[in-house]
Amino acid sequence: MFDILASFSPQLLVFLAAILFVSGYIRGFAGFGAGMIFMPIAASVMLPSTAAATFLFIDSIVSLPLVRRALHLCDWSTVLPAVFGSVLFVHAGAWLLATMDVLTLRWIISAVVAATLALVVSGWRYQKHPTPPVSFGVGAVSGVLGGVSQVSAPPVAAFWLSGRNDTPVIRANLIMFFPLASIGAFVAYILNGFFTIEVARLLVMAIPVYGIALFLGSKGFTGSNQRTYRWIANMLIAIAAITSLPLLDPLLR
Repeated sequence: MFDILASFSPQLLVFLAAILFVSGYIRGFAGFGAGMIFMPIAASVMLPSTAAATFLFIDSIVSLPLVRRALHLCDWSTVLPAVFGSVLFVHAGAWLLATMDVLTLRWIISAVVAATLALVVSGWRYQKHPTPPVSFGVGAVSGVLGGVSQVSAPPVAAFWLSGRNDTPVIRANLIMFFPLASIGAFVAYILNGFFTIEVARLLVMAIPVYGIALFLGSKGFTGSNQRTYRWIANMLIAIAAITSLPLLDPLLR
């Protein structure tokens, strides 16, 4: 298990460690966005299932200290309905992936992500507290996108960024949402045998690197202001919008 060089070259490990560090710092700071950075790059240099299983483990388990701090800050009345919507509709996304034309589906995803970015950048804010059905609907959209492409963050991020909550509550909502929404993914990965010996060996490097980056990112958020947080969050959604465009496949994939 600990013979990490048996599965990965030193050069690849250094490269992955750098990507993991950047991803973890962003996750610790913003509460989301690590998958948008890590997955497209990692999946281009190793089996996508190995990259996904590694990321699922570190993002759900290593980030538990963030969850402990967010428990008392997050708005459960909107987080829980969003989680239920995501967990239920991730299966609809998987079904669409299996039955619908992939290119058409990806253009729809790009349009949805671009629309969420436009909503946030426009400066529009809803003043009322979101009702459970609205939160459930946003979570459902997130689940469908996650089932299709693992790009589940933009809808919920845009949803909470457009609300009236301060950035500590927005960040806490995002921190709590993703581990809870990933429970179904853990079950599916275990049943499909994605947690292999290669994943175990990669975790020997990934856990400490990601953990340190999460810690530093969390400290960075403590000293930031709302404007900085919202700017970085908007940039992460923009990254998702750009990298999901099929036109850029020759460059990014």
